[in-house]
Amino acid sequence: MTPRPRTVSDEHILMAAQRAMARLGPTRLTLAEVAREAGLSPATLVQRFGSKRGMMLALWTGAVDGVDACFDMLKAAHASPLDAVIEGATMLARGTKSAEELANHLAFLQIDVSDPEFREHMLLMSRRTEAGYHRLLDDAVAGNELLPCDTMRLARAVVSISGGSLIGWAVFREGTAEAWVKADLETLLAPYRSRTAPGARPSRMAGGRRPASRRRGLPS
Repeated sequence: MTPRPRTVSDEHILMAAQRAMARLGPTRLTLAEVAREAGLSPATLVQRFGSKRGMMLALWTGAVDGVDACFDMLKAAHASPLDAVIEGATMLARGTKSAEELANHLAFLQIDVSDPEFREHMLLMSRRTEAGYHRLLDDAVAGNELLPCDTMRLARAVVSISGGSLIGWAVFREGTAEAWVKADLETLLAPYRSRTAPGARPSRMAGGRRPASRRRGLPS
């Protein structure tokens, strides 16, 4: 007997799962909620993934597999490797709609770092992400956008800013998440920018933010 063709792709289901995860967090997330988001029956999801855990692991696998393709697209879309770095590093912030949504993502992070199977996926994705930024930063040095520097360490700092700065935005909630993260990225990259690069200009805080020492009541 020939199996029935799938009318809804796994990709469609996993995108629906991402939306449900952002809205509900790990405690309230169920296969029934994902099925409702995808316009399917819960039985279909059980048939595809076996369980909520199986679905979440499938989501991680897809995310890991897509890292290199994402960096290829960033590189193709930007003549400036440094612009590609900033675009990639603000992508998460651009997709974050609210501090509550970010809190739900952070709740999933607890699972990612404590569960060995999830951590394995997260570690692989983190390594590929660092390597992607490393390549772009090397290109930026070669193109005279950045001064010669330890681009591997700088890549790791870019990764840290792209995610960690979001927590600061969720606390202060000044402006948009994207502008907040971009400002922190500009602060990180400013000392490394080449003054002779095409279009180079004096660095300043992006998004109209005040210096951290004054904004947060710290001594100047």
